[in-house]
Amino acid sequence: MKKLLSITLTIALLLNGSLLAFAEVKTEATPTEELAPNVRSAILIERDTGSVLYEKKMDEPLPPASMTKIMTMVLIMEALDKGQFNLNEKVRTSEYAASMGGSQIFLEPGEEMTVKQMLYGIAVGSANDACVAMAEKIAGSEKSFVARMNERAKQLGLKNTHFENCTGLPAENHYSSARDMALMGKELLNHKLITQFTGTYESYLREDSDKKFWLVNTNKLVKFYPGVDGLKTGFTQESKYCLTATAEKNGMRVIAVVFGAENPKERNLQVSNMLDFAFNQYTAKKLFKKGENIALVPISKGSQEKTNLVSAEDISILAKKGEDLKLFKPRMVVEKNVQAPLEKGQALGKIMIEKDGKIVSTTELVTKQSVPHATWFQLYKRSFAMFTKVTKK
Repeated sequence: MKKLLSITLTIALLLNGSLLAFAEVKTEATPTEELAPNVRSAILIERDTGSVLYEKKMDEPLPPASMTKIMTMVLIMEALDKGQFNLNEKVRTSEYAASMGGSQIFLEPGEEMTVKQMLYGIAVGSANDACVAMAEKIAGSEKSFVARMNERAKQLGLKNTHFENCTGLPAENHYSSARDMALMGKELLNHKLITQFTGTYESYLREDSDKKFWLVNTNKLVKFYPGVDGLKTGFTQESKYCLTATAEKNGMRVIAVVFGAENPKERNLQVSNMLDFAFNQYTAKKLFKKGENIALVPISKGSQEKTNLVSAEDISILAKKGEDLKLFKPRMVVEKNVQAPLEKGQALGKIMIEKDGKIVSTTELVTKQSVPHATWFQLYKRSFAMFTKVTKK
């Protein structure tokens, strides 16, 4: 009864503040004309809900070129979050890392740069040598790092992706799809710090030395399309010109991906068309940020008797401009008989959004913190307190 009351009160409070507290829309694209006619494949999604607003052969496996670095940056940011290193920690360049061809920042064997500098090299300059140096820092070797990339792809549910390296240099059996690249971009944007790097148009490395190196972002939309702050370009002779871009306006963030444009101008035009369509046709309102308290649930035999559940993602309402937002109804489901121990981030429930009787989206609810087993003394105190209450009655 306590658990049921807790969940009911949570929903009641949220509905009292807004009927749409958990509203997300999943909608099909309805452009009146082809948005990206001159590319091999494309997709446009709203970031918070994952709603597909437009797509063209979005599941076709294709060489992603340097868009591969999006997954490389996902693993770097996750290692930062875990405390494996910090932004100011030095990274040493191996001979192998320094030998990378293609785009690079010309690291020399034995040269050291901070993680922050390496990230600028990767995000702004698309540096292959910096990618490998960070891969070796995290996993010991590029091969081990690539195995982690493929494992992470499986965890994210990517069905048309396989990596052979961390750079995007041409390799057999190295491929991804527009949908998968959008989902990787969605995951990378969970790390708010990343746009500090991907959204920088120009910067310098070795600024206080005689080997000063000027970085200019390969994604020109960062400078020329308002709101664009990432994510990554790509080019090889096989892949042609590719881009995964993200932009935010009026509280709505979208991700656009194109594969196989014939030249940079065409690539940027197709992505700009998709971004224009999203911001002209749709509106979004962010209601809860990732990690914000959503529900309070009781725990059996835990070091604490209750714990907060938080959203695993930012929660937004997405609708076509002029659409009635009251069409979206939230429904919460939380596990029963929750027992310690619990790990931080453990899924214990979900929020489903219904529209016209159909579930259009689902967001996981996860534990805000770890909850170990209660000690014998804690359990004794609780039992004694309950006994005292009963005897007083």
